[in-house]
Amino acid sequence: MIRWLVALGLTLAALPGAAQVYTYIDAQGNRVFTDQPRPGNATKVEVPPGNRMATPPSATTSTATSEKPPAEPLFRYEMLRLLIPEPDATIRSTAGEMIVTATSEPGLQKGHRYRLLLDGKSTGEPRPSPVFALENIDRGTHHLAVEILDEQDRIVERTANQPFHMQRVSLAQKRRVKPCAKADYGQRPECPLSDKPKEEESSILPFF
Repeated sequence: MIRWLVALGLTLAALPGAAQVYTYIDAQGNRVFTDQPRPGNATKVEVPPGNRMATPPSATTSTATSEKPPAEPLFRYEMLRLLIPEPDATIRSTAGEMIVTATSEPGLQKGHRYRLLLDGKSTGEPRPSPVFALENIDRGTHHLAVEILDEQDRIVERTANQPFHMQRVSLAQKRRVKPCAKADYGQRPECPLSDKPKEEESSILPFF
């Protein structure tokens, strides 16, 4: 009985879904299954309808279809550049401070903002103002770039990296360049009152 069922299953698997199945006993006493009708002792086998299900779409396909690349910004600027500092400028500041300004043509559009990059890193939140105040910049050579972002934080325009050189002058260096005079003590940071030389005492005795 088990061999009969196995043979039936293999035969059904090999036959097309719409074909008819017949069975008969051959001369050797073996049960045979075929899709061809045989006159005589062949009996038609009733085949139940198949239960195959449609293959669901793969996760990769659905994900690739649903995820669309972000749209490109529609507006373009004719020009965007840094005004201050000039390319390859040398900035001298004791505290490493400087002002950076940018300009664009046409002017900044509604909803757009400027973002300043120092050595490839943002210096703060994007803003509508093209003026940036930087402080505590290390001495040495650095690079500035400015971007314009739209309402969706997409980069509309970006300048090339522009180098500048920061020289942080110490108070001692300032004093060597311009020595402290008596009137400078308490007025110039490098000339504190504590370093002001004492007044020379007069050697002439007061007249009584």
